[in-house]
Amino acid sequence: MDDLCWVPGRSWVSSAGMPGGSSVHFYGVRGSTPCDGPGIARYGGNTSCAVLETNGHPPIVFDLGTGLRNYGAQLGAAGRDREFRGAVLLTHLHWDHIQGLPFFHPLAHERSRIEVFGPAQGDAPLAEVFEGVMRPPYFPIRPRDLPADVRFRGVGDDVFCIGDARVRSCWVRHTDPCLGFRVDVNGVSVAYISDHGQGCGRDDEPLDHIPTDVLELCDGVDLLIHDAQHTAEEFAVKAHYGHCTVGYAVHVAREAGVRQVALFHHDPAHHDDEVDRLLLSARDASARTGGPEVIAAHEGMDVVLRKRTHAARSVQ
Repeated sequence: MDDLCWVPGRSWVSSAGMPGGSSVHFYGVRGSTPCDGPGIARYGGNTSCAVLETNGHPPIVFDLGTGLRNYGAQLGAAGRDREFRGAVLLTHLHWDHIQGLPFFHPLAHERSRIEVFGPAQGDAPLAEVFEGVMRPPYFPIRPRDLPADVRFRGVGDDVFCIGDARVRSCWVRHTDPCLGFRVDVNGVSVAYISDHGQGCGRDDEPLDHIPTDVLELCDGVDLLIHDAQHTAEEFAVKAHYGHCTVGYAVHVAREAGVRQVALFHHDPAHHDDEVDRLLLSARDASARTGGPEVIAAHEGMDVVLRKRTHAARSVQ
């Protein structure tokens, strides 16, 4: 969609760690519901939110889960929240992907602005549908009540730009309208598919089938952030949930030729030791089949993406 080209001026913030560099920081990595307890202290209990930052470019936020609050708190502690400019790539409207919006502190400032690109909702504009869940009596305020300028744009199978970043979106299999995204900027590429239904309960589709548009979305990216909610045993009884196994995430990454895959959207019932076990198994499977490096996303993780060399380094 050629008209979806947003260039937000020069009031953005960025904290990528090197001149001309890009990084992804994870603020929330859980799926379904936020959770807490000593058993999940290392990976964290906040829901989906990650931020792609590139020096000299507006930050691009993946999803608005409860992890978004911590991102805002970090910006506030650094004194960089009063004139925030950024864009959001919103996969879908399930609670675990939107609950952070009203708690994002930069939106308390009039000069802040975010542009939310999310799944087009048929006959109703995305802003109207979003307001259907963020309004009394479900929540005391609506998006338009926030002091900042919050704008919504519905997209589907589209290509558009955010500043100098080229963004591609495509529909992915889930229980409700849901998008995957690819961002190419400053010589690096990131694909984000937080919720991906492996077969999505369809009997006529092999469980290892990967839609062509998903393969194209992920093709050769430096980092793929992918749904990895279930074990094989869990998936056998939860195929209709619209998520996939850890093994399927590795399968997508290998078939798409990505350089690094981050397991994401961890099940709230999976404690740290279980995620560790799944990570070791995924790494072994990927190594045996010639796949990419595998990491498990956790709150506070930074993945630095290096231009030209396409070598990604994770800081755990």
